[in-house]
Amino acid sequence: MRIASNRICDIERFAYSELEGIYPQEEIRGFLRLLFEEYLGWDLTTWLLSKQKTINQSDLLKINFAIKDLKRHRPIQHILGKADFCGMTLAVNKDVLIPRPETEGLVELAKSNLQSPQRILDLCTGSGCIAIALAKVFPNAEITAVDISEKALGVAQQNAWNQKVTINILQADILNNDLAELPMFDTIVSNPPYVREQEKAAMQPNVLDYEPHLALFVPDNDPLLFYRRIAETAHKHLVPNGLLIVEINENLGEETAGLLRAKGFETSLHNDFKGKTRFAAGRRE
Repeated sequence: MRIASNRICDIERFAYSELEGIYPQEEIRGFLRLLFEEYLGWDLTTWLLSKQKTINQSDLLKINFAIKDLKRHRPIQHILGKADFCGMTLAVNKDVLIPRPETEGLVELAKSNLQSPQRILDLCTGSGCIAIALAKVFPNAEITAVDISEKALGVAQQNAWNQKVTINILQADILNNDLAELPMFDTIVSNPPYVREQEKAAMQPNVLDYEPHLALFVPDNDPLLFYRRIAETAHKHLVPNGLLIVEINENLGEETAGLLRAKGFETSLHNDFKGKTRFAAGRRE
């Protein structure tokens, strides 16, 4: 099935007929707004005033393919090649997790708890969203971003260039590398893999089929393995009274806090904007 004509109203009808039952109507409307903005350069007002206008065949094909991709659950961020985070537009692809609005809360926690940090370490950086946002907030800080994936680090470096900030890029497997060469840091942040294998069944196809499992999942029998390693790294590389902030599995808040306390961190839990337990923050005792 293809779009009946080049008119905007027909494109809308096609989108709703193809995507209803897969996405809520309001989400479909949001997709259309993003597609018209990306491919036509239209804002919302122009769209609403242009229902009877026609578009050229090239733009029609782009929108048609995008709707077909959405029907296959491909994330809109992958279709457009970008995602918004902390007021920035960052490049994303299949090699990195799409930055989530919830993760912006980690940046806000850092902003509210830090004065003038000299060095910040971001473990499991992915797209670099946290490291780059903190580089904007603390332009005088030296920031190091670590990830196991060379492809992910390539995305992070490109995003840093696009945002005109400088971050140090380091490829390392934090589970099997003691990171002994690293200096001391005022702050260590991380959004590591934390979704248990048993939780896959509750996840949407646009995540399961398109985002890197390496950055998502941990085994059911050891779901806190990354936090254990992060805490050990922080114990060695955080200055006295240094700050550790991690994003966590909402179902394992107390377990994660208990692990960090056992590793010598005075720890508190914090909610995201949805009211879910999403972050643990600790000071080295």
